[in-house]
Amino acid sequence: MNRGAQALKYKLESRDYDDLADLFKEVGMALVGKVGGASGPLYGSAFIEMAKKAKESTDFSDIVSAGLDGISTCGKAKTGEKTMVDMWTHGVDALKDGTLSKDVIDEALTDTKEMKATKGRASFIGDGSIGYVDPGAQSSAYLFIALLETGVLDD
Repeated sequence: MNRGAQALKYKLESRDYDDLADLFKEVGMALVGKVGGASGPLYGSAFIEMAKKAKESTDFSDIVSAGLDGISTCGKAKTGEKTMVDMWTHGVDALKDGTLSKDVIDEALTDTKEMKATKGRASFIGDGSIGYVDPGAQSSAYLFIALLETGVLDD
């Protein structure tokens, strides 16, 4: 993730973006190209789908929902499997009803703790995954927290 963040930082500093779709596409491509493991394709798919949606909609919850669809399709995951999809589902729902907050994010993260992983790398340890926060959910929580902290949702 750090490699992707560094590449992304360089790209964002060296270019201006005319619209959200161009920005999200650039983010998606950088993440796919620079982040290893499953995270690169999953986050990359999210941002690429968000870029496509941003061309037809200005509703940010719809745009983020498209990102969730990208993750679900790429990872073949659904809610309840103890993956980043669980955090994104909570995040999208909260964005749609205007209740996204640090507390909502923390609650969603805590919810993944008691789940048994049935998808992704954590599924290899089965019951041993219970009691631990899913790493994809944690990294996704950071993304939703950043949305709150930057004020992008205030517009």
